[in-house]
Amino acid sequence: MPMRTRRAWAIATAVALTSTVALTGPAYAAPNNNSVQKIEKAVTLEGVMSHLEALQDIADQYGDRAAGRPGYRASVDYVVGQLTAAGYTPTVQEFMFPYVDDNSELIRVSPQPTTFVNGTDFLRNEFDSGSPEGTATGSLTPVGLVIPAAALPPNSNTSGCEPADFAGFPVGAVALLQRGSCGFAVKALNAQAAGASAAIIMNEGQPASPGVADRTGLIRMIGDATGLTIPVVAVTSAVGENLASTPGATVTVTVDYDSEQRPVWNVLAETATGNDDNTVMAGAHLDSVQDGAGINDNGSGSASLLETAIQMSKTKPNNTVRFAWWGAEEEGLLGSEHYVGALSDEELADIALYLNFDMIASPNYMFGIYDGDNSGGTAAPGFIPEGSAEIEDVFEAFYDGRGLPSQDSEFSGRSDYGPFIAEGIPAGGLFTGAEVPKTATEAALYGGVPGAPYDPCYHDPCDNLTGAGQDTALYDALREDYDLVGNINTFALDVNADAVAAAVMTFAFDTSTVNAVSAPGKSHGAGRSMDAFTDRAAQ
Repeated sequence: MPMRTRRAWAIATAVALTSTVALTGPAYAAPNNNSVQKIEKAVTLEGVMSHLEALQDIADQYGDRAAGRPGYRASVDYVVGQLTAAGYTPTVQEFMFPYVDDNSELIRVSPQPTTFVNGTDFLRNEFDSGSPEGTATGSLTPVGLVIPAAALPPNSNTSGCEPADFAGFPVGAVALLQRGSCGFAVKALNAQAAGASAAIIMNEGQPASPGVADRTGLIRMIGDATGLTIPVVAVTSAVGENLASTPGATVTVTVDYDSEQRPVWNVLAETATGNDDNTVMAGAHLDSVQDGAGINDNGSGSASLLETAIQMSKTKPNNTVRFAWWGAEEEGLLGSEHYVGALSDEELADIALYLNFDMIASPNYMFGIYDGDNSGGTAAPGFIPEGSAEIEDVFEAFYDGRGLPSQDSEFSGRSDYGPFIAEGIPAGGLFTGAEVPKTATEAALYGGVPGAPYDPCYHDPCDNLTGAGQDTALYDALREDYDLVGNINTFALDVNADAVAAAVMTFAFDTSTVNAVSAPGKSHGAGRSMDAFTDRAAQ
């Protein structure tokens, strides 16, 4: 579609939604909350929780809020309805994506019957030549495993790399292999040639170390596996060790999925006034994983951003503020990639900075700030755009002003800020943690349970407001320190919703510390200096 004005944002397909999901009261016309102090008071925990309750209602009705499914469209309708009621004219950007309905399974039939979780414990293969569907049950037969593998050099294990590794392999058994010195396809095809009915490939097992990537988690198996006909799945090193520890186990491996192109949508809305040549963007992904409500991931970010937008609806900032709710992030940042890819060079240059909010209320939280100055040394030279350090400074000042601890979160580009920094746009944001265990040092700072994940329900159905499916003992232990509503830490959400609002408001009036652009008009004290910001945040 030809660009009518700069405010068309180079959206190829834009439609105005008229249907909404009437799950909460309508948004209201907020007063002119045109300062950090006013916006922090206006954005309340109650307001944010009302949006989370609406998203939970949607998930209850449709089963989840995953991209390509009815619950995601209902989530889009809800956000559009709330924005419209607040006085915005939201735009919906449609794009197509490869939707996959994956019903693959990995089950230990005996002994100790266990059903492993798709997407957490295992993934089906995604070989370039295709992922053969089928199901097989057989005795589990390890081939050349080295357990524990932590002391071995990465890529050193030769499990299944040679046909000779399968000498004496029982026909019809399920092969348990280990990542290592040859490709996944080589291992799978060798197992098939030896008579395996299915194959399971575990990660090698070495934890992350300086200069070495983690080799314990889930792995995507890609490459050319022409001729493969048996079902093959990948598992974490922990699941592989668990399977290998039960001699004589019988397992069932199933690869079953449907794939088709389906539509999905981004939602965008911007302030009625402000300098379009110096636009501040703030975004959060709206979709959940399949079969989950996605309340912390990422209802927490979406709801906080939505309440901020509602409370800013009558603000007249110096800089245009554009809010975005991204689709199909869980499928690989597809919504933000589509949006950024549709912008012209001029439109990209108009974006002063991007703020990202993905998982900001983890039950066993830490206050993480994207490491814009790379003080943690985790990013490669030149990876982080200039100006990102100054965004980090604003968030640090917010927590300091409240007398709260905070820490660096890896600036990896693994959320929706990735496509922006790839274009050199400064970025920053917040993160309260996912599947990584909380350290004892962090527990001393924030409370909670050391050794337990920041979010024990990460990418699981128990990421909800109801508490259904949670580890009861663990969540009882968390409640000794925290007020939780389902999988939401209400203290972390309350603080971070204010941090979202404060940062957006600060840059709405002044981005000069990031890009040296001073917008005309009154700043309302929103960004004149870090000292001033700290003073206001503490009030």
